[in-house]
Amino acid sequence: MMHIFFSVGEPSGDQHAAHLIRELNRRRSDLRISGFGGSSMEQAGCHLLFPLTTMAVMGVFAVLPLIWKFYKLVKRAEAYFDQHKPDLVVLVDFPGFNWWIARKAKARGIPVVYYMPPQLWAWGSWRIKRVRKYVDLVLSGLNFETEWYAERGIPVMYVGHPFFDEVADHKLDDSFCREWGNGDLKTVAILPGSRKQELNRCWPVMLSAIQRLHERFPDVNFLVANYKETQRQFCIQEYEKLQQVLPVSFFVGKTPEIIQIADCAVNVSGSVSLEMLARGTPYVTIYRSSWATYLIGQMVIVCKYFSLPNLIAGRMMMPEHFNVGNPQPMINAIVSDISKWLENPAALAKATTELKDLRNKIHSTGATRRTAELILSWMDNKPESVERSIAA
Repeated sequence: MMHIFFSVGEPSGDQHAAHLIRELNRRRSDLRISGFGGSSMEQAGCHLLFPLTTMAVMGVFAVLPLIWKFYKLVKRAEAYFDQHKPDLVVLVDFPGFNWWIARKAKARGIPVVYYMPPQLWAWGSWRIKRVRKYVDLVLSGLNFETEWYAERGIPVMYVGHPFFDEVADHKLDDSFCREWGNGDLKTVAILPGSRKQELNRCWPVMLSAIQRLHERFPDVNFLVANYKETQRQFCIQEYEKLQQVLPVSFFVGKTPEIIQIADCAVNVSGSVSLEMLARGTPYVTIYRSSWATYLIGQMVIVCKYFSLPNLIAGRMMMPEHFNVGNPQPMINAIVSDISKWLENPAALAKATTELKDLRNKIHSTGATRRTAELILSWMDNKPESVERSIAA
């Protein structure tokens, strides 16, 4: 029986890994899959050793309180590798933790594949040495990312981004779309992030922007897409503190539908911007940081843009705003950007067209299928089969 161990720490990675696990199981009936991850992976057939996605955090000072927990998880993986000796370890993003998983696997002669690798080209090119030392193969979802790794001598293959598969495969809730996608009213999607500190820092800013936008556009609806029920409750509690009735509604598990029916959106920086691209919904991306994390980050961040579609396009196609300290400049920027679209249909149509044009240039489905075929072929040591999988 072939045994694959997954280590996945982000909610979006949980979705990507779950689709991949299902695809692997369709191709091999003798697979055993275990690892760290989330509920979607567990539902797909992964024996979950620990719900790692519950510990998704960003920034040095957010990680510090969890260091001991992460250390114990690394030790647990180490013991598990010794006892069960998986045939392969598949990592998905979450580099701070996954470097250690890769290190422990390589020390035991277990090959390591990095699927949806960390964006080192954006914030940590100096860490390429770790990839070279601990990773046997990188499976990349972006063309320019593939070229970046290849130029540095890293074994890498382009598979395409699974977001396009997931968008194509997801059957939208038609009744929800009919109920909330009222063609007579404009709708703005609000996506406050899937991590606790993102929510704490960004939701108050978004809420202030909603207040001001409502004053200018009283007929606009605001639909908030939350990742978990606890996060929805937090957003509602903060909203109720305003003691003001606004046309805002809160949902869990309706992110694709909300993005689909929205005229435009405000989202926290992250992989959700790719779903905006896939569904052709113009957006404003925001990211807020603590001063301490910002000052440390300045030593390593070299990326010009932090929204993936902007990176792919090589220009500021969709607005993005970074903020530390006083949130007022960011609130002003959000209100200004969204107002331009709401009051000018031509500007909104132009932004939508630009986004769809970019999507059509890079859009391809089959990433999950290609990845599954490649992993199985690579494990079976059939290079020619791998080449055929990539070319398909």
